[in-house]
Amino acid sequence: MILNFIPIKTRIVQPPKDEIWDIIDSLDVKEGDIVFITSKILGIHEGRTAKMDEVEKEDLIRQEAEHWLPYTHRAGYKCNLTIVQNVLMASAGIDESNSNGYYVMWPSNPDEICAEIRARLVAKHGLKDLGVVTTDSHTTPLRWGVVGIAIGLAGVEPLEDIRGKPDIFGREMKVTQVNRIDALAGMATLLMGEGAETQPVVILRGYKNIVFDEGASMKDFKIKPEDDIYQPLVDVIRSASS
Repeated sequence: MILNFIPIKTRIVQPPKDEIWDIIDSLDVKEGDIVFITSKILGIHEGRTAKMDEVEKEDLIRQEAEHWLPYTHRAGYKCNLTIVQNVLMASAGIDESNSNGYYVMWPSNPDEICAEIRARLVAKHGLKDLGVVTTDSHTTPLRWGVVGIAIGLAGVEPLEDIRGKPDIFGREMKVTQVNRIDALAGMATLLMGEGAETQPVVILRGYKNIVFDEGASMKDFKIKPEDDIYQPLVDVIRSASS
């Protein structure tokens, strides 16, 4: 199986608000494609921005995050570990890069905007199986660098459940589910780039090991904090803002 990740170069999407339907309508999508879109341009599309010299970032973080844990890094800069839309994220996903003097927030409902984009593309191209995923970059504890994850999706199941299946020695798998969508989002985000590439969309073509489902969303993907293996760490952040 050959996977074809196709980066799409676009015009610059300009804060504070810039509708991107021209970009969406120009996409050449086919049956079985998955379209990855950075959350940055979706936030700008919705006007989810704030001018840097008119608002404190700390206030925006507390507005956007369900929970936050502020602290000062030993290097001297202020940080906020947050939980936003059930995602553990620095600074509630609020971005300052490529934003021309504005803070850019996540779209208000990532699943909803993905479903809207998917419906538009499905209708335009006469498709049945199509996934739309919005992504953002985040840091991984105890590692340098950022990687991409999915923060919203429509039309594609994020997980493969292999519980109950045998491993190579016949032992039954008890807990393993394969996070396919974040693995794919990581590659898509790598190709989008973090600088001046202006490639906010990547189309994945040729991936067969995934289930398309019109009703799929992030709700199928998220773990309640009390059920998470990292509950002790999550509880620290939750208790700090309670």
